[in-house]
Amino acid sequence: MINIVLVEPEIPQNTGNIARTCAATGSALHLVGPLGFSIEDRYLKRAGLDYWEHVNLTYYDSLQDFFAVHQNENFLFSSTKAEKAYHEVQYPEDCYILFGKETKGLPEELLKANYSQCLRIPMLETIRSLNLSNSVAIVLYEALRQWDFPGMQLAGQLHQK
Repeated sequence: MINIVLVEPEIPQNTGNIARTCAATGSALHLVGPLGFSIEDRYLKRAGLDYWEHVNLTYYDSLQDFFAVHQNENFLFSSTKAEKAYHEVQYPEDCYILFGKETKGLPEELLKANYSQCLRIPMLETIRSLNLSNSVAIVLYEALRQWDFPGMQLAGQLHQK
């Protein structure tokens, strides 16, 4: 299983979209506070549609609380400040991929302490960053691709006329 960790997310629609992506992939979602919205937010619920019951969701009050629970895990840190591209990383089983808040990303001291585990999505130099929910989807699906999409339906079918 892959664990997606959102550190202090600010936009409910992004978190709702990420929850839906986690539901579709069987990934766990960890929300680290403080959150920039209420979990009762209608935009959060609308973006996740009726997928919330399929999301393995855990809340933490702070990054310190998260790391107190998950001490010896395989962590990866997504950041525009990383040198290594997301497709150059080997994603270990049961890894935790951390993404920072929309306006600031992950704390720089966290990135410095774990720089060899940091990854980035290539983009034009003139662009600050991608949307958080898009970033999660790109990185998550690369990890799943490397694992040959375990347990996922790989082919669809057209409807008969």
